[in-house]
Amino acid sequence: MAKKSSAKKSVQGLPDDLYKAELKRLQVELVEMQRWVAKSGARVLVIFEGRDAAGKGGAIKRVTKYLNPRHTRVVALNKPSKRERGQWYFQRYIEHLPSTGEIVLMDRSWYNRAGVERVMGYCTDEQYHRFLRQAPILEQQLIEDGIILIKYWFSVSDEEQQARFIARREDPMKLWKLSPTDLESIRRWEDYSRAKDAMFAATDTPGSPWWVVESDDKRSARLNAINHLLETVPYRHLDRPKITIPDRPKADDYERPPIDQFRYVADLAAELGKKAS
Repeated sequence: MAKKSSAKKSVQGLPDDLYKAELKRLQVELVEMQRWVAKSGARVLVIFEGRDAAGKGGAIKRVTKYLNPRHTRVVALNKPSKRERGQWYFQRYIEHLPSTGEIVLMDRSWYNRAGVERVMGYCTDEQYHRFLRQAPILEQQLIEDGIILIKYWFSVSDEEQQARFIARREDPMKLWKLSPTDLESIRRWEDYSRAKDAMFAATDTPGSPWWVVESDDKRSARLNAINHLLETVPYRHLDRPKITIPDRPKADDYERPPIDQFRYVADLAAELGKKAS
């Protein structure tokens, strides 16, 4: 009889030790990539799109976890204000594009118009078709100007999406993720499918292609997306600066003020430790 594996597995079947080791390796590479972006002055724009609860946010968190926030930004815009609704549709997104040496990750993007706005009737047919004509032109202009543009579509099955919605409903820390629009997406599954197909047909171009990330297994999706991102950005490893940490000088005649002059937060950790012992 074959021995059972002793490796602890995640809910979705990927061994924890394998997932964590590979994620760490990829996150180290992301730091190397960011160093190159900052040093070379490159501009990187990564668009994360997909159905509600497809795992976009979790993937973005793993990408940014160890990156320097001075050179990386996450853009997740609210619904447009009255003033923004009077602008050219792309205008409010353009101001968030990466500058020299920056990586910008968009948690949803101008493709809202081809998805939720189209399905929920938040835009007119004229606005929708104008978007499909203009988006490839805009993206080609960004690429010609030197921006590295990468577009990901996180794909999730209807059964898995339903399970994640239920899990969010039961989790007080994730309840905020369930909006009326999210729940409406269950009833409009086929409408969103048709909208996605039309969006791909118009905007999946040789110069700015869509990359599909199968995300029923969240952990696999994160690894696959990060690995592809690293393969797509043409970075190289830079020599690391030699850092010498100086010895701490001996104390002189400085004398600290009495402790009782300061206000300290309550030591909750100590109390928990006492209860556990």
